[in-house]
Parts: sequence; C-alpha cells; structure tokens
Amino acid sequence: MARLRTRKHKVVLNRSVGGDLGITLMLTFLGAFMFLPMLYVVMQSLKPLDELWMFPPRFIVMNPTLNNFSDLFVLMNTSWVPFSRYIFNTVLVSVCGTAGNLLFASLCAYALAKINFPGHKWIFKTIRTSLMFHETVTAVTRFTIMSVLLLIDTPLALIIPAWGSTLGLYLMKQFMETNVNDSVLESSRLDGATEWKTFWVIAMPMVKPAWLTLIIYCFQGLWNTGASIYIQSEQLKTFNYAIGQILAGGIQRAGAGAASTVIMMLVPISVFVISQSNIIETMGSSGMKD
Repeated sequence: MARLRTRKHKVVLNRSVGGDLGITLMLTFLGAFMFLPMLYVVMQSLKPLDELWMFPPRFIVMNPTLNNFSDLFVLMNTSWVPFSRYIFNTVLVSVCGTAGNLLFASLCAYALAKINFPGHKWIFKTIRTSLMFHETVTAVTRFTIMSVLLLIDTPLALIIPAWGSTLGLYLMKQFMETNVNDSVLESSRLDGATEWKTFWVIAMPMVKPAWLTLIIYCFQGLWNTGASIYIQSEQLKTFNYAIGQILAGGIQRAGAGAASTVIMMLVPISVFVISQSNIIETMGSSGMKD
C-alpha cells in the first residue's frame, strides 16, 4: 500500500515506478479507446468513395480528399430547403430548450433543496422515480398535450418538453444541498435580500459546475434531435434529420454523409471539452441521497 509522507507542508505520494507506469498505460488505453471512434469518423469523411466501400475496410485513409465536404456544400446549395434553415432550426431548439431547462430546473431545485414547504420530500421522490422511465413511455401523453395546445408542427413542440426534463432538476437539487450553505442564504435574507435575489446572486454562482453540466447534457441531447412526430413541415426540421436524408440517398452520397457527421459532432464535442472539469465536480456531488 502506498504511504504518504510530508515534506515542507506538502503531501508526497511514495509510490513505485511500476505503479505509476501501470496507471499511465491504463489511462492511455482508456483514452485511446474513447478517442478512436471520433478519429474514425474524421477518417471516413476524408476518404474517397472507393475507399469508403473497400473490403476489408481500412482505418487509415490512403488518399485523403476534401471532395466529400465540397459534395456536401453542393447538396446544401441545391436543396429546396436551404441547409442554413436546418442549422437555424437546430440552434433555435438547442439554445431555447437548454435555456428554459436551466431556468426551470434551477428554480425548482432551489425550492426543493432550500425551502421547507409541505410535500417537498414527496415531490422529489416522484421526480427521482421519473428518472427510471424512458421518454418513449410518455410519448403518447406528450403528443396529446402538444396537440391540445395547438403546438404540433411548431418549434415549441420540441422546446417545451425539454423544459420539463427531470434529470437536470435532480442534478441541480443534489448539488445545491451539498454545496450551498444554509447560513449564507440566511445571512442574505437578514440583510434584506429577497428570495429571488438570494437565488440569483448567492445560490446560482455557488452551483456553477452544476448548471454548466446541465447545459452540456441538455444541449447535446437537443442538438442531436432528428426526425420527430411533432414536426411535419420540411422547413421546420433539424440538421440531424437532413443528415439522415443525405445518408438515405445511397452509395453515391456516403461521402457527403460522413462529412456532415463530422460537422454535426463538432459543436457538442467543443462544448464538452470546454466544460469537462465541471461535469466531474457535479457528478462527485450529486449522488443519490434522501
């Protein structure tokens, strides 16, 4: 077992060289295992059509080309619905859905975690139970509600259900219970701050890792929204749906489909890389607690 020894008020881990090497090799293997699929997608986008359908398939591209991206831009310019419209729809749904989910999840989490009102424990148990069910379980109910509200075939049919996602609420509530000190909130109230100001000025900055994590999860899910039963009009559909249409075009569009997949994954990966440390901190503080 490794022993700790102190030197000039610093903790030094006394560990063997073999242990350090083993940990390094294991982490390198796991990192490569998770990185290789993304690298493979990039390689596919750079392959000419004959290499895409080569058997047995090769991981490394032999004759890299950007023709797949140029073919994609040609398809974008010749489509009767401009691809910029698909991208706009995707950005609109992702940004508005994420912003609403963050707002409502934070408000509800603050009330459940820091305000003692009758029934708050029962409400949270109901929210926790809902995490066990996939969204397909409530698909009929959600479609019926959207139909009654006359929101079918509008962007709101995709945005409003995202506002009610319980995963973000669960993460925010658990993180607030652990990282927001009740004495700090009470001091703010004694100084004359309203509950609204206490929430925005005191509580929200203290749970920044949690709401950044919520933004990543919600944005990624909405960004990957494809064909939906809520949207019938072509001009309201998302970029992921357009990619599916390209891939359905057959062998001749395989290269353009690979290029569009690379473009589609750039935004979620960039958001995740920027905020990955906050995800680790949130998961460490948001375990299952009563």
